[in-house]
Amino acid sequence: NGDAANPACSGIEGVLEAYHRSLRRVQLYGPTNFAPVVNHVARSAAAVLDGSQYFVLLIITDGVISDMAQTKEAIVN
Repeated sequence: NGDAANPACSGIEGVLEAYHRSLRRVQLYGPTNFAPVVNHVARSAAAVLDGSQYFVLLIITDGVISDMAQTKEAIVN
């Protein structure tokens, strides 16, 4: 949602709103390292043990991933 201190979105509407807002604000440039973001979201999701929340990680990229091996490993983990 653009707020690093509180990155949660509420429902699909919140996810779509964050997506549309990011299209207007994000400027793509490298290097692009996704593994840290994937790992951060995975840790947040793992902390919710009762299944009361779901997590969506939307990755917007220009197609160049600088840490492909680490990103693949993070996704598999």
